[in-house]
Amino acid sequence: MGFKCGIVGLPNVGKSTLFNALTASKKAQAENFPFCTIDPNIGVVLVPDERLKKISIISKSLKTISAAITFVDIAGLVKGASKGEGLGNKFLSHVREVDTIIHLTRCFDSDKIQNVNKNVDPIRDIEIIETEILLSDLESLQKKLEKSNKKKFEKNELNFLEECQKLINDGKNPDVLKKKISKNLIQKSSLLSLKPRIIVCNVDEKSLPEGNKYSDACKKKLLNENIIIVCADIEDQIMNLQTKDREDFMFESGIKNTGLNNLIKTGYNILGLNTFFSSTPKETRAWTIEKNSKAVEAAGIIHSDFKKKFIRAETVSHEDFIKYKGFNECRNAGKLRLESKDYIVKDGDVMFFRTGA
Repeated sequence: MGFKCGIVGLPNVGKSTLFNALTASKKAQAENFPFCTIDPNIGVVLVPDERLKKISIISKSLKTISAAITFVDIAGLVKGASKGEGLGNKFLSHVREVDTIIHLTRCFDSDKIQNVNKNVDPIRDIEIIETEILLSDLESLQKKLEKSNKKKFEKNELNFLEECQKLINDGKNPDVLKKKISKNLIQKSSLLSLKPRIIVCNVDEKSLPEGNKYSDACKKKLLNENIIIVCADIEDQIMNLQTKDREDFMFESGIKNTGLNNLIKTGYNILGLNTFFSSTPKETRAWTIEKNSKAVEAAGIIHSDFKKKFIRAETVSHEDFIKYKGFNECRNAGKLRLESKDYIVKDGDVMFFRTGA
């Protein structure tokens, strides 16, 4: 499994430029007028992981397959989108399809780039989109909770939806319920306001890497949010450089990690994801799995038959696999473990599954 991130924001805040940078492509138009992106651009990005490369070299694998993330560049949203303004309804339908929302907000001044509002105010812009998302959710809830539809829901699901409706009507965000509601119930609701989000402050070049007054305002106001500072234009330049030139440019600019790496790390954290590896001379591969998953569930990600016929998982940490140079050497050093189906997979485990006939 991977995950899908939707890049949202008001028109002309740098969504398409960031998308192009993250996917190292020029698929998205990056023109200086509202709604230059109408249908969403989609790009699949391989997750950079030094552990994977080292493991593959040790196993002398013919193929190395990285985990992947899908980025979706979604059309700009405007005030009134929930009522169909701009590309409202189309925008909101695309947001429903993603796992995580990357909320890009403008944190730079420029006379060259058109702004849909009179001044730069990232907090206002974030609140505009949040309001439209809540209004869209309210409309969705009202339809679900019509008398003729209520009988379709189990009691706990109905109670949850009614509580969400009450919170929105009271001017509150239903995401306060996330800690006490099951993940399955949240996913079934399809509510936009319950999707994990990452606030990305798009600053100008001179504000890297620390940010500026606009990004500082976001940090102060949104204390509990995941906030990342990027310069979309610089990210685009970085991702179009060769590896050595990229490293030199980042060092000179004081940039420790690319926006892509920061987004991947934050995305894995908020979605509760880990990585485990399989490795043979034929193929070394990184697999994405939910934290606290059992070995039998990891086996099922590779192949459904592995889950059905699971016997045991030969398991070693990636540190030991790299240190001792492979499964056999780890076995000789006493570092290889035989784990049952209930073993909780740890991030970085290298696993070989034994199955029955």
